[in-house]
Amino acid sequence: PHCRGEMMREEGKPLGLQSRTVAEIDWVHWSAVDPATLIFVIRGGEILLIRKKRGLGAGKINGPGGRLEPGETPEACAMRELDEELGVVAVDPIRLGDHRFQFVDGYSTYVHVYRASDLQGIPVETDEAIPMWVNLEAIPFDEMWEDDRLWLPLLVAGKRFSGYWIFEGDRMLDYRLEVY
Repeated sequence: PHCRGEMMREEGKPLGLQSRTVAEIDWVHWSAVDPATLIFVIRGGEILLIRKKRGLGAGKINGPGGRLEPGETPEACAMRELDEELGVVAVDPIRLGDHRFQFVDGYSTYVHVYRASDLQGIPVETDEAIPMWVNLEAIPFDEMWEDDRLWLPLLVAGKRFSGYWIFEGDRMLDYRLEVY
């Protein structure tokens, strides 16, 4: 891996039944409860983000996205979610990465990550999300998931990546991030 990070386990606390480090998981045979997508539109020195109003990460700032529907391709899901959450269509989305998120409570998700260079339409607030264009130099990482500060700069730079993440609630316990 290109970069590696580990968070120390808290001393004296039992590991429990769920894995708390990336190394404890057999990623070859791992499968996610939910396949999902994220899509980021970057144009003119800005990135389109949302403040989530409901669901996993409600209240946090993130990119548009959500769960795949049965039979749906990841790209179709990313486009559908962008339309449902903001009423816009991405232009030329490309898949730059993927994430395997394992939560210690047993929930897991495999996320296909896309980047687009433009969009059609003007983003509007919906019951799911509040859109915001943010300067690339001022991404509000303190209001986002902990892992975002590690991989989102790679997406902005157009680099391909693969992330393995262990979370307990909102807290990241461990990760491995591969850059290609």
